[in-house]
Amino acid sequence: MFALVSGGILLSLLHALIPNHWLPVLAIGRKENWSLREILEITMLCALSHVLSTLLIGWGLALLGWKISKQFASAVSWLAPVFLICIGAVFIYRHYKHKHFHVAEQVHNNSKTKMIASLSLAMFLSPCLEVEAYFLAAGTENISWAVVLSLVYASVTLLGMVVWVYVAYHGVRKINWHKLEHNAGIITGITIIVSGLISFLF
Repeated sequence: MFALVSGGILLSLLHALIPNHWLPVLAIGRKENWSLREILEITMLCALSHVLSTLLIGWGLALLGWKISKQFASAVSWLAPVFLICIGAVFIYRHYKHKHFHVAEQVHNNSKTKMIASLSLAMFLSPCLEVEAYFLAAGTENISWAVVLSLVYASVTLLGMVVWVYVAYHGVRKINWHKLEHNAGIITGITIIVSGLISFLF
């Protein structure tokens, strides 16, 4: 459980940092002269949409893992770690072929209400697939751990996105956001693999 929760925290922090999760809201807010409070509120709304879709998929996978654990009880001790390691390898492989999702590309309207709706819908339709592996693994161990993982993921993601918008609004421009976004696949893959190895060894 330590490996799953710590891995979930790391991935949640990483995705809260990735610009395409919050930078479009900030950029559009600046362009439209929204107040900081409006930008933060809209960021929270978008973050809630993103978290909701991620948790819906995550809980489906957690229940699947729980059913698997009932049928293959003897294999559970190694099944979840091996699954995490394989998923981590897939993310590293896909890093070189993946086209990053840009929320800003989904927004084409001038109406504030339509812009907010478009941003929220775009975030709902781009769940955090990386963390879903942890939900499946948690389900194979104990379904209550999926509850802990849900709380950790939701709180870190919501708080992280809002905090980074607040910080960026006040002029943090020297960080190489593009480099972080570009390397997110590798960082994600390594994090998942390490979590799997820790689960397998300990």
